[in-house]
Amino acid sequence: MTKLRILFLCTGNSCRSQMAEGWARALKGDVIEAYSAGIETHGLNPYAVKVMAEAGVDISHHTSKHVRDVLHIPFDYVVTVCDHAYEHCPAFPGRAVVVHRGFDDPPRLAANAQSEEEALTHYRRVRDEIRAFVETLPEALQGISKMSLKLDQVGGFASQLCAGAGGNACVYLSLRL
Repeated sequence: MTKLRILFLCTGNSCRSQMAEGWARALKGDVIEAYSAGIETHGLNPYAVKVMAEAGVDISHHTSKHVRDVLHIPFDYVVTVCDHAYEHCPAFPGRAVVVHRGFDDPPRLAANAQSEEEALTHYRRVRDEIRAFVETLPEALQGISKMSLKLDQVGGFASQLCAGAGGNACVYLSLRL
């Protein structure tokens, strides 16, 4: 069985996309070949590493990657996990379906925390939300892919196509689970 190639994309590839990649590798490694990248690179967030380790997933070896470093990979799906990445998502070569599933930004939520424990509470909540999303994969994405094909056939209602490399197209849909 061929694994689905999924890229989790966020702004800095420091937290949410790293968590999603970690969960996908840990929970769905038999059916998903997971990657993560960012529109920018901000380095790996130590609190993200810490809360993932608490849950038994080691992402300490991950590195912050720029999306241009993975454009050569023929992704089946690109999942944007923050609004900024969704709004600035580049066109991907091939037939990658781009799906948005935004999550709160733990560093932003934790900015006014009075203690490390209070800050970690935000990271843990988002970690658990990302896990719940990843547990629905790949079925949730395959349903979106089928829906996008139907939408394209009826004029693209609720979707927008962007020109990709070589005249191919990316399909943008909002996924709310």
